[in-house]
Amino acid sequence: MSCLRWLGWRCSDRNCSGSSSTIAWCDERIVAHVRSDEQAKAATQLCGIGPVTASALVATVGDFKQCKTGAQFGSWLGVVPSQNSSGGRTSLGGITKRGDDYLRTLLIQGAKSAVMTAHKRRDRISQWLVQLVARVGWQKAVVALANKNARILWAVLAKGRRFDANHVSVKPERPAMVVPTMAG
Repeated sequence: MSCLRWLGWRCSDRNCSGSSSTIAWCDERIVAHVRSDEQAKAATQLCGIGPVTASALVATVGDFKQCKTGAQFGSWLGVVPSQNSSGGRTSLGGITKRGDDYLRTLLIQGAKSAVMTAHKRRDRISQWLVQLVARVGWQKAVVALANKNARILWAVLAKGRRFDANHVSVKPERPAMVVPTMAG
């Protein structure tokens, strides 16, 4: 039985009385897992991703390369807006709520914490959050950050990249389309 599976069994509702000492013991085991697991440690570098979320993501997802893009990973978690399109007109709705409820809840709760304290930080994501809250409102900014964190997590964990809060994303250039000419 893996350590995480055993921890889940040990901390399940039917095995834990809910006492503060039992909860503290479970928290210590989770923190120990994050310290020993490179992927979980990398995930905690993001604002809004703590030890519980990082540990749960690594344990649940396993191989992050099963999704081809960060957008696909966000969609798998259910933190993307539903889309209704007709006649060239696109209408976005609420989040799809597909995927793992627990992971989505952890991402949303972490994003709420990050949005509430964004005005105290100076990194690019926090500055973006402050502007986004002013433009679209608090709740939409929370979901947008949860989606952004899911995409960043995918890039960090699937591609083995280091997280940089001041990174500026640049779309790769597509090679120019070469049209063959007829020599005659």
